[in-house]
Amino acid sequence: MMQLTLANQITFLRIVLIIPFVLCMLEASDPKIGSKARYIAVGIFVIMAVSDAVDGYVARVQKKVTRLGTFLDPMADKLLMTCACILLATAKTAVPGFRMPLEPVVLILGKDVLVSLGFMTVYLLTGHPRVVPVWAGKLATFLQLVMVASTLIAPEMSRLIPYWKMWVKMSWWLAGIMAAVAVVIYIYHGMRYIDQIERQNRQNSTSKTGKQ
Repeated sequence: MMQLTLANQITFLRIVLIIPFVLCMLEASDPKIGSKARYIAVGIFVIMAVSDAVDGYVARVQKKVTRLGTFLDPMADKLLMTCACILLATAKTAVPGFRMPLEPVVLILGKDVLVSLGFMTVYLLTGHPRVVPVWAGKLATFLQLVMVASTLIAPEMSRLIPYWKMWVKMSWWLAGIMAAVAVVIYIYHGMRYIDQIERQNRQNSTSKTGKQ
């Protein structure tokens, strides 16, 4: 039986916490407990965001970067962002006065769909699973975390900081645009990797033919 590392356990915890996060957001429109449910959702989201950094740090320190963790970590991020974006853009569960527009939601979710399709394409064409984080992907994930957190606390912060509403709207589009940039870079790296594997296969084939 495969033994889970501490980093993998933290990642699993992050995935499990998505359930109470979604449940709290579903109750956010209830006039009796709406604000309390949103505050709990903020707390859960902060724990998930911190654990996203902690699991990677633990894996590097313990020198236990596993293949399972390589798959689980981005999957946890995708699940969280998918749920958060849909909830923030839906009238019933959106933060009052700060409903996220559909355009950045499409860009963010589209990135995850295209990257997943790209991964499967690379695997089918090369026979090798390849998950290589790039700076644009990491920045896109960071901006998405900031975007969700900024939106969740927007009603309170906008009363304290006059330009908070403007910042929240800006964060939506920054996260969306960075997601689009990340897709372009992932596609570029994927095409280079496929080309590299094909060249190696041709060279190996030529070498075998020459030996015969």
